[in-house]
Amino acid sequence: MGLRAAPSCAAAAASAAAAGAEPRRRPRLCPPPLALLLLLLLSLGLLHAGDCQQPAQCRIQKCTTDFVSLTSHLNSAIDGFDSEFCKALRAYAGCTQRTSKACRGNLVYHSAVLGISDLMSQRNCSKDGPTSSTNPEVTHDPCNYHSQAGAREHRGGDQNPLNYLFCGLFGDPHLRTFKDHFQTCKVEGAWPLIDNNYLSVQVTNVPVVPGSSATATNKITIIFKAHRECTDQKVYQAVTDDLPAAFVDGSTSGGDGDAKSLRIVERESGRYVEMHARYIGTTVFVRQLGRYLTLAIRMPEDLAMSYEESQDLQLCVNGCPLSERIDDGQGQVSAILGHALPRTSLAQAWPGYTLETANAHCHEKMPVKDIYFQSCVFDLLTTGDANFTVAAHSALEDVEALHPRKERWHIFPSSGHGDPLGGCSLSVGLGLTCLILSVFL
Repeated sequence: MGLRAAPSCAAAAASAAAAGAEPRRRPRLCPPPLALLLLLLLSLGLLHAGDCQQPAQCRIQKCTTDFVSLTSHLNSAIDGFDSEFCKALRAYAGCTQRTSKACRGNLVYHSAVLGISDLMSQRNCSKDGPTSSTNPEVTHDPCNYHSQAGAREHRGGDQNPLNYLFCGLFGDPHLRTFKDHFQTCKVEGAWPLIDNNYLSVQVTNVPVVPGSSATATNKITIIFKAHRECTDQKVYQAVTDDLPAAFVDGSTSGGDGDAKSLRIVERESGRYVEMHARYIGTTVFVRQLGRYLTLAIRMPEDLAMSYEESQDLQLCVNGCPLSERIDDGQGQVSAILGHALPRTSLAQAWPGYTLETANAHCHEKMPVKDIYFQSCVFDLLTTGDANFTVAAHSALEDVEALHPRKERWHIFPSSGHGDPLGGCSLSVGLGLTCLILSVFL
């Protein structure tokens, strides 16, 4: 019986190894969730393959279980993911080293070791450094939102996975809400983008071109509200040609200790700053491109939706009021030129650009003709300012950096709610062309 069982075990192990542990075929690197799944399949699935039994003294299963416990709550879209994931990987590697003698010749063990090496290379983890504790309670940080959420999930008190929302504002201005709705609005003057129990963001917009309803942002005010022992209230304010790398009180961080719960990072002097609020799991990007400002933010859904009934006027939450929108309600920039461009001659309405040259200019930066490409074309035709091309491109880069769901990075116009132009296609080229004809001819 034992002799007949051996080939079955070998076949099961070889099959699993072929499926999940092809030794050195690079550079096919999987994102952490998929790599994690492969490790789980190798380390846990093999335990039940055929009649195979792991030696009692080999503790590879315990090592893997601990690693899963340390990483199951991590989200690659949040700040500090790489650091925490590398800590867990080093702890996993240390555990496998301690059990290496007992697991010699064990295929599951060697597959796990190979997987750890691949993941450490993929995430640029150093072999030396701090490791995670196998008891999440030990590493609980009350001023780290991610740590708090992970501890709640570990205790079984929160069964809902962490969910992050994205909001962005750029250009004339174009708004992407927390619900991934895309709108182009007038909203001249001061308007609240966000106003919840943790954060307030207000923007001020001014007209861009005389005779046009298009505006752009020249002032951003951000208030990080006081939060228990984590930080006092901090106010950040940026205006055109003054994008500081500090809060209004002159400080660059909030909270005590080396690991600040709130900090400002200057990426490009006077042009680009980031704000990282660990205590509320929130990241904010502010840029100046040309004469105007752009903003992008990622925030946990449970915090973003924590506000009073009186705080319901939030552009990131509910979008622009209908009276302030200059698109067709579906975020289709191809349908807004009739409202935004002054009814003058073509030369005055398109300063420096024709439809063809605007398309070509935007295509150089954005090969995918999504709503960001359309926004670029619209902004060039409305203002003639090439800086708006950079703004649209940077806005898309911010989406790719902050939006937690890759499949939603690009938004494409839809013609599913009727054709407002009487038979004209709402694709980028034909949609713009048809609308221009209907307005100016």
